[in-house]
Amino acid sequence: MGRRALRKIDPSIDLSGHLKNFDQLPRPWDAAALFGRDAPLEVEVGSGKGLFLRSAAVGRPETDFLGIEVAQKYARFAAAGLVKAGVQNALMVHGDALRVFHELLPDRSLAAVHVYFPDPWWKKRHRRRRVMCESFLCDVERTLLPGGSLHFWTDVEEYFQATLELLAAHTSLTGPLPAPETPAEHDMDYRTHFERRVRKAAEPVHRAEFRKP
Repeated sequence: MGRRALRKIDPSIDLSGHLKNFDQLPRPWDAAALFGRDAPLEVEVGSGKGLFLRSAAVGRPETDFLGIEVAQKYARFAAAGLVKAGVQNALMVHGDALRVFHELLPDRSLAAVHVYFPDPWWKKRHRRRRVMCESFLCDVERTLLPGGSLHFWTDVEEYFQATLELLAAHTSLTGPLPAPETPAEHDMDYRTHFERRVRKAAEPVHRAEFRKP
């Protein structure tokens, strides 16, 4: 299920406070330098149009949110949404999430990691490109605080089962726990734009939460 074309971004919108690239991130890592305060930090990998990031930041102002998106046009679109919503506790990073985790994020620095509907890379020879790989999952475990959570949703059952097997084999994260979210009751109750499209097509969504002991 491919992505739909994006609306044009208003060129007058200043994205500088809500959009960074990999080289603009602080070294050594300093979340307070990015957000101007010390607060729990959650990271979303593959933010797409930014609906989850925007909604979560508005709903939980006590928490900071970092979205990472490899496609520049989507990172810019999501950042523009944050600006228009007046969100101050979230920002977008245009870059490779695996690099951000492996090279920048320190141990025990995240309250949660969110991965919703990542690219399944259908062909067997391409599956090594999946974000839910052994090295990334080990970095998720390393960067989570004790009690921190990994939230993973996909509409691809094979990807879901393969990820559960990797988590069991290579991490000590507890799970899969029942996802706290219940299936939506109406069309406007969805976490990401992709989830809405999947549900409108009457396709199942596989959800799981893992927690660091």
